Amino acid sequence: MSRKPARHTYRTPSPSGSSSDEPLYLAVGKLRRPHGVRGEIRMDVLTDFPERLRPGLVVYVGPRRLPLRLQSVRQHNDMLLVAFEGYLDRDRVGLLRNMLVCVPAAEATPLPDGEFYYHQILGLTVVTDEGKTLGKIAEIMETGANDVFIVQPEDGGQELLLPDTDEVVLAIDLDAGVVTVHLIPGLLP
Repeated sequence: MSRKPARHTYRTPSPSGSSSDEPLYLAVGKLRRPHGVRGEIRMDVLTDFPERLRPGLVVYVGPRRLPLRLQSVRQHNDMLLVAFEGYLDRDRVGLLRNMLVCVPAAEATPLPDGEFYYHQILGLTVVTDEGKTLGKIAEIMETGANDVFIVQPEDGGQELLLPDTDEVVLAIDLDAGVVTVHLIPGLLP
């Protein structure tokens, strides 16, 4: 059974710290600079599902998760032009420059079987196909060819870099919280 790579999403810290009972947010865009004089702003797209960003949707902007309703959304080259209700001019929308636009993880688009969001993989325990525990996935690095899971050993030792390929990553079991891997020559430090 083949496993598909993780989907591109970003987990963002909660506004008041890292309490585990606070909702998880996923960044779907990053605001850049105002466009024109009527409140539109350029937004880099950080989601595989930009079609879900539509007028009327409430998104959460910036580190304090300011709830804003999208007034308009349109494609512009390789980014989107968005406008928010209540932000009717260039100066006001310019205050949002360089802020992340987020949605609650609970509202994320469901993925097909075998595909995972990055935030679902972070923190999972990595175990070899021989039963040895290697540590937990602390980070995911995007390299272009394939993602690389950065595994932090529980004993605080040297981190391990594991390519997210079918040859190395054999299974991801979210319910068990485990990623099963096969170590090919050259992977151990």
